[in-house]
Amino acid sequence: MTHTRAATATVLLAVLSFFAFLLPSVSQASAAPSVQEVTGFGSNPGALKMFRYVPDGLPGGRPVVVALHGCTQNAAGYGTGSGWTQLADRWGFSVVLPQQTSGNNAASCFNWFQAGDMERGQGEAASVAQMVDKQLADLGGDASRVYVTGLSAGGAMTSVMMADYPEKFAAGGVVAGLPYGCAQAAGSPYVCQYVGATQTPKQWGDRVRAARPGYTGPWPRLTVFQGTADYTVKPVNMTDLMKQWTDVLGTDQVADVSDTVGGFPHQVFRDGAGAAAVETYSITGMGHGQPVDPGTGAAQCGTAGAYILDVNLCAAYALGHSWGLG
Repeated sequence: MTHTRAATATVLLAVLSFFAFLLPSVSQASAAPSVQEVTGFGSNPGALKMFRYVPDGLPGGRPVVVALHGCTQNAAGYGTGSGWTQLADRWGFSVVLPQQTSGNNAASCFNWFQAGDMERGQGEAASVAQMVDKQLADLGGDASRVYVTGLSAGGAMTSVMMADYPEKFAAGGVVAGLPYGCAQAAGSPYVCQYVGATQTPKQWGDRVRAARPGYTGPWPRLTVFQGTADYTVKPVNMTDLMKQWTDVLGTDQVADVSDTVGGFPHQVFRDGAGAAAVETYSITGMGHGQPVDPGTGAAQCGTAGAYILDVNLCAAYALGHSWGLG
């Protein structure tokens, strides 16, 4: 192994070890019993596993949500803890739950920072795209109402899917995640997480446009949730996500709406037609994790746990509501 390769391997091992420490696993036992594994969903070049949640009696023509877990978490545990399976029952949609394997990544993180897994038609990104196609084919889902979201490394992979396969997704929700191409722009995953990358909005947008050459749109709209006390993925990454996707969606970086939702600062950046292009939720005082609000109220969902944090606002509800799911 060359000195360069050894140094790269050392950095990646450190990243994996760090994430493994930060995100304890969510027990499979906590998952809803109707979360099922799906095999034979495609060539699966990224060697991922596919799970899904389908409410009993779900008719055809319903939306699909892809929900990507964080490091050391599993698909079904994240689907339940985040509230997505609960909302699927309430509002009538299906959920695709991709799962990383330890063979791909020692901490079960999606490899959002590796070129072979973050490019269209390759690796893990292609595997997730095949899962979407399988779900739509099996359930007769509405291909115009497919959404993607995820936490941490899953949030970073959400950015990957929006950039690589914009034609498949109407919108995305990044929770404590990272802009597309951030590791490359910053020089390493660590610098991306802790410092961010010095890029103009156009430079950020160019990274997304280069992921899908020749694509003329429409691009998926974006919502971001970020804790102000997150020391794993610094809040600058939400600002950079806003810069990246407002540029892609053709609007400026000046918020058209600045208000509060659930007591937390919320901003909306509208496009020329007045539609929300990018939304941001800054969760004051929250560390690294998925915002939830356990309970039976209309706006409540989720189950608090390790890095699934009860802050009296459920990100899955806010996303689903803005996407018109319920």
